[in-house]
Formats: sequence, structure tokens, C-alpha cells
Amino acid sequence: MKNIFKLLLASFLLTVIFACDNDADRDWTTPAASFKLYDTSLGANNVLYETMKANPFTLTWESIGSGEYSIVLSAVEDFATKTELGKSTEATFTTTIGELNTKLLQTGFSPFISKTVYVRIEKGSEISNTISFGVTVYPTDGPVITAPANGSIITLNSADQSAIATTITWNDYSSYGSDVVYTIEIAKKGTMAFSTLGEVTNTKSFAVSNKDLNTAALTAGGTVNVETELDFRITAKTNFSTPGIELKSAIVTAKLTPYQVDYPDFFLVGGATAAGWTPGAAPKLYKKDNISEIYTYLQPDNFRFLGQADWNPLNYSIDDPRTNASNRYFKTTSSNVEFGDAENMKFTGAAGIYKIVIDADFSKKSITVTPTGSVWDIPKLYLVGSIQGWQANVAEEFNSIGNGKFQMIRELPDGAQFKFLGQQDWTGKEWGNIHKNNEGNSGFLGINDDNSNITFDGGGSFYTITVDLKMGTYTIVKI
Repeated sequence: MKNIFKLLLASFLLTVIFACDNDADRDWTTPAASFKLYDTSLGANNVLYETMKANPFTLTWESIGSGEYSIVLSAVEDFATKTELGKSTEATFTTTIGELNTKLLQTGFSPFISKTVYVRIEKGSEISNTISFGVTVYPTDGPVITAPANGSIITLNSADQSAIATTITWNDYSSYGSDVVYTIEIAKKGTMAFSTLGEVTNTKSFAVSNKDLNTAALTAGGTVNVETELDFRITAKTNFSTPGIELKSAIVTAKLTPYQVDYPDFFLVGGATAAGWTPGAAPKLYKKDNISEIYTYLQPDNFRFLGQADWNPLNYSIDDPRTNASNRYFKTTSSNVEFGDAENMKFTGAAGIYKIVIDADFSKKSITVTPTGSVWDIPKLYLVGSIQGWQANVAEEFNSIGNGKFQMIRELPDGAQFKFLGQQDWTGKEWGNIHKNNEGNSGFLGINDDNSNITFDGGGSFYTITVDLKMGTYTIVKI
């Protein structure tokens, strides 16, 4: 009998031990469901689109009496963190897909990335069972600019235009399941006339150089050496859906003072030119802001540009891997210009007078070489203008000194206006100053439609007028 009692006691103790072990493994923090939440009409994996935002989303459940129910969402199965979707006093709840999307974003879901959401109903201490389904949400909020700060001052450095003036940064969703293109925009304060400063993809920062920001400020209506307030905005665009979604940041306003851009000078030298390889004889192109140009003779051969009438320190050639980095400049060229010898450019067109235009803007750095259809080796050249009247038939003849050069010694009154003719009539060749605002005692010859009257600055004496049709220049020197 004693043995039987001992066996029964041992069996009881083992049962208690195993029961205690099972209780230790049980998750006592999640109470058992006390009423039924019926499964939603959404499927296993659901992609939400902005075009669906007005569509209804409905949940129903078993009623457990009067009172208020709370509908909650969570990204984790144990609801350690949760978001309230809404409340209801009935055993049903209806909201919109747009509101569901917003609440999921608040719960930590990322746009265009499929993730499981857990849903249950709570009423006091009682909870329903949990339903879950995969869902892909779309973005609803635009980026938030973090730099520059609103009201801050950006200081531009004109001495180093390629250096970074400022880095524009912003916050957005931590991740996307699709590419997002951010467009950085700028406008003069209050105008809403935004222009694009740059674009980046899947990056939340954009570094802008002194030159680019200065150019954008001037283009937006800023004034050189005058503090200007500029509005910055970021537009985020995704193409996960059709149509794509564009979301804009709030505007941030910063101040800066634009500067006058000092673009480089260009002197033309080379075997293709009338000056040859002598830098002291190289003609300087006329420059206005970023555009430099000249009408001049070219023949098939090599050439390059200097930054001064000397070999040092500045040289410019085609932007080609075969060119030394210090000489690289021109990113685009005409069809009649190609890489030449010894880091030069090479002109491949027929000999003649060409119009050379350089756009020195840092984003372009282009050169175009266009034939004019004109010749430089005419036999005679004539002076016509206010000095003796504008009658071409009495125009004064220059002395030809060869190689496209003509010279005349003449008394010139201040303010005298004149131009050059290839004959004593108005029906043929005609040259003037191609830059109407360039008055003075030297200049650049233009041909036909590009010409204008030359206005002489000086007077009361005799001057030597030299016209070089091959070089595309004229000079007036007091004797």
C-alpha cells in the first residue's frame, strides 16, 4: 500500500512539473481573443494607388454589446507598437483606402514596399482575433528641406566658381521600393517662377557650385552685388504607378548676393590662323559675358586658344582624354573641328573667313565654327561714313599692304561714324563693328547682316586706320 501511494505521489509531482514548464513557455502578454473579427475583403497582397484613395475599406466583427470599439493596426504580430485606425460604436467600421494608407505610413510602412499589416479590434480589456494581409502603400507627404535653413545666408565665392557654395539637403521616407527623382528648384522670393537647379535620384542631397548657384540667382531675377532672397523647393517624383506621383516640399527662403561672372579671355593661335603660332600676334576674341566671338581666317591645320597674348599660364583645347587636364575646355565642337596634334584642336574645313563663337558657360564650354561665305583677299577696300558723307560712290580708297591688310592715314573728328566697303557701292561686301555697343579705336569686323557703324572715340588729329580682313580686326592709332 505504501508503494502504491509513493507511485501516485511521484506521478502527481511529474504532472505539476510539466504543467509549470508549459506555463513558462506561454506568452501571457497577449490575451486570448474574446470575439471574432471577420476577414477583410482585401486579398493576401494588396497594392494601394493614389487613384484608389476615395475607395471604401470596411471591417466587421462579432458584437459583444454596447460601447466603443477601437480599430488598431500594427507592423508586428504582438502589437507591441500600434496605430489607431479609428473608432466605432457598431460592429462595423468603414474608412477610405487613402486614410488606411496614411495610417500605415504612420505605422512605419515605406512607399512601394510590400509589408504585412496586423489588424485587430479592442474594447477595453477584450480583443478580437488578429487578421493580417500584405499591403504596398504609396507616398503622401513631400520632402522636408533641412538645409539651407529658412532665413539663412549663403555666401558665394566668385574667386573659386567651381567650388561648392552650399549643399541642399532634405528628409523623406526612409526607403522606397521604387526610384524617386528629386528635382531641386529655385525662384526669386514670392514669384513661384521656379526653374530647375538640378536633379538627383534616390539621394537626399545636392551640392551646387558657386557658379551654378550664382547663375541661377541671376536668371531668377537677382541683381549683381545686391542681396537677393531666393525660394528653394524640392519636388519628388515616382513612377511606380500610372500616372506617377509628384510631391513638393514646403518652400525655404535663403539670402545670397550674386556676383558678376568673370569669364575667361580667348586669344586665337595656330597654323590654322592668320596669326600663326606667335602669341603676341594672336587676335583676342570679343567677349560679352559668357560669349566670345570673332570673324577670322582659318585654313586646315591645328589651332588652340590662349588665355592671354602669351603661352603662359592659360591654354585651352578640346576636352578629350588625349589632352592634358590643364588644357581641356571645350566639351562640344563643330563638325569641322576635331582633336589635333600635341593637344591642339584641328580645323578640317576649307580655307576662308569663319565666324568662331565660344560659349564659356561652365555647363557648356562649346565652340562653333561657321563659314561666312566671304573672302579676305579682295583687291580694294574703301572708307565710307559721316566724315565725307555716306555716298558710296565717293568712298575713300585704302592702301593695300598685302595679306588682307589695308591702311589709311586720315584726320578723324570725335564721334565720326564709318564702315568699310569692298567696292564703291552698297550692293557687295560690307564690314562694320559687329558689336554695336563697342565704341572706341579698335574692334572686330562683322560681315553683312552682322555689321554696324563704327563710332570713333577721339579727334582733333590724324590717325592710322588699319583693317585686317584676314584677322577680322581693325585698329585706329594716333600719329
